[in-house]
Amino acid sequence: MNTPYLYFIHALSPLHAGTGQGSGVIDLPIAREKATGIPYLPGSSVKGVLRDRSNGNQLTTALFGPPTENASEHAGSLQVADARLLLLPVRALRGTFAWVTSPYALSRFARDAAEAGFQGMPAVPSLKDEQCDVTKDTALQVTWNRQGQAVTRVVLEDLDLQPRSAQAAGWAEWLSTRIFSPDDREWPAMLAPRLCIVSDDVFSFLLTTAIEVIARNRLNENKTVAKGALWYEEALPAESVLYGLMALTPPDRLRGKQAELESHLHSLAQGVMQFGGKATVGRGLCRVRLLHGRNVHANA
Repeated sequence: MNTPYLYFIHALSPLHAGTGQGSGVIDLPIAREKATGIPYLPGSSVKGVLRDRSNGNQLTTALFGPPTENASEHAGSLQVADARLLLLPVRALRGTFAWVTSPYALSRFARDAAEAGFQGMPAVPSLKDEQCDVTKDTALQVTWNRQGQAVTRVVLEDLDLQPRSAQAAGWAEWLSTRIFSPDDREWPAMLAPRLCIVSDDVFSFLLTTAIEVIARNRLNENKTVAKGALWYEEALPAESVLYGLMALTPPDRLRGKQAELESHLHSLAQGVMQFGGKATVGRGLCRVRLLHGRNVHANA
């Protein structure tokens, strides 16, 4: 039996899932999809972290497959797809920051979530480049006087957008209870005032201008920058939210352990995990929410 899962990753610190090679002025860029430029965290990274957590458990080989030297014996029961960026935190003039997404990102998320058995997602809005979709109780709106008339805008970085309220409230309600655990208390309520849906072109622009770029260096014995030891690296900002799909597909010989494997997988997704590089300087601390699509579908 194929058990589908939808998983969310909420970055608690900047997340650097690098490509290992520089491009342009950035020495260590983050991984991006070739066609869309949207950042992602490789599924192999997610699976590797889960496997490390499982080491020593008797179900490790059944779930993840044998060690590398014996990899040809059989495959593991767990398949993990890449985690794609869904919500990008962007500096806002009012409300501190906005969780920004776009019609394309939401459409793709809705398609993938449906594959995992989820239903009831709101419609995806259509937006012009100068517009944004926010909730009616948004914290992002700012009003000023221009030539005797009140002007209301949402200001993200250097962009000022005309706010409207269409589908943002529905998406905030649907996502907040799934991204954040009920134990997080105030966090589900923080999404609605900060959710901001912008056009695909504006989202693409923010994916190049709102990504965190960090200057790093190494000091020599004189406490000055060592020669050639100044570099720039990208990271997804803290509060970024990514999502991906998993599937648990045990072979026939492990059918009797389906429930046991599911329980073990859920236990591995508890607590704070570290993804990507630069762990020693605190990058990549994340929370993971693993949702069972079949159960949510049954309760919908």
